[in-house]
Amino acid sequence: MKNFITTLQNIWKIKELRERIGWTLLMLFVFRVGSFVVLPGVVPAALDKAGAGGDANSLLGLVNMFTGGAFSNASIMALGIMPYITASIIVQLLGFAMPYFQRLQQKEGESGRKKLTQITRLLTVAITLVQGGGYLTYINSIPGAIDPSVPASVFWLSSTIILSAGTVFAMWLGEKITDNGIGNGASLLITIGIIASLPQALAAEIALQINAGGLFKLILEFALLFVIMMATVLIVQGVRRVPIQFAKHMVQRGASQMPQAGARDHIPIKVNAAGVMPIIFAQALMFLPATIAQFASSNGSAPTGFMKLLVDPFSWVSALIVFLLVVGFTYVYTALIVNPTQYAEYLKRQNAFIPGIKPGKPTADFIDTVTTRITLPGSIFLGLIAILPTFAKMFGINPSFARFFGGTSLLIGVAVILDTLQQIESHLLMRRYDGLVKSGKLQGRSRMQSIGSSM
Repeated sequence: MKNFITTLQNIWKIKELRERIGWTLLMLFVFRVGSFVVLPGVVPAALDKAGAGGDANSLLGLVNMFTGGAFSNASIMALGIMPYITASIIVQLLGFAMPYFQRLQQKEGESGRKKLTQITRLLTVAITLVQGGGYLTYINSIPGAIDPSVPASVFWLSSTIILSAGTVFAMWLGEKITDNGIGNGASLLITIGIIASLPQALAAEIALQINAGGLFKLILEFALLFVIMMATVLIVQGVRRVPIQFAKHMVQRGASQMPQAGARDHIPIKVNAAGVMPIIFAQALMFLPATIAQFASSNGSAPTGFMKLLVDPFSWVSALIVFLLVVGFTYVYTALIVNPTQYAEYLKRQNAFIPGIKPGKPTADFIDTVTTRITLPGSIFLGLIAILPTFAKMFGINPSFARFFGGTSLLIGVAVILDTLQQIESHLLMRRYDGLVKSGKLQGRSRMQSIGSSM
């Protein structure tokens, strides 16, 4: 505890770090305030009565959790930062498929990045307009949710503009956090929305278990959640270090030249190179059955049979499909972002090699084999994380709290917190203060991380 207090004092002594953290907290506060500003013409009481955010057992409940309750409040930021995340994913995937976007990402430097940023912003607005129309259609389907004194055309036009402005404002807040604050702004906005729903879910779970006389079960749940979080940290930080050695070089000693052994290093290949993207893709696909069911049930009746199992995120059918999708997407996304040929070319340019492996194609094949082998356990673990909420609910845990036992919420929260801690750690170490972690190393603290990030 004493070391933690000392670290906080060191953070406060660094003016730049203190200002960055303060700026980040201010932007997050503004974002949360916007989540409670209701769209003009919407009747909040009708939304509360109908449960517009969807219950914890529905996919709409998952959307509501990501937006920190803004979705159920019909606020000006009901869509949150998600359209911007969707646009960023699309642009990133286009960079793998289309030569124009490849040139912007790899060869045109700062000007290319500015063009990509502009394209992402325009695409965000387009996605917001489409999603905003769908969201307003959903709000309109709730009896009494729209004030009858407001003309329909005025409500639709004004609300579409306001929702778009809210998403653009959230995107601006995220960019300002990235530029002037600590951490990745867009990720922090999602994380703060997820964390905002944690106290209510935790209180509901505590009340449920205490009323049922399950105090021991509650303690066991917290212990299990801690173990799952630690395992997630390990898989997020885990790397397979491929040793490399630089070729010998000659050094001048007096009148003669003496050969000197080359330095040794390693290439860090992440066990979970795909990050949280496979889960996001899988859950995006799982929203399709819910959309189809909503359009198919013209009389407003709930889906039945197999469709009901598909739209229930806690059903065994839904869990099995999500698991298979996550494992498949992990391999696909890892193949897109890890380029063994690029690693081999980089080593060749640096006059380095993997001991026992010939340069060129054999090196690329070796790295590809290593990546494929470590991706298998990584993908299985990621798939298990994605469906852990199903197991948690099966053991009697409240659905709203069960979501924190895995899935996107847990992975995003762990990854964003680790990234933010790494940035704070870097500021402390640059000024010769002890970091946040004295025993062991955060990945961002390792000198060897530069090799993987340079390619």
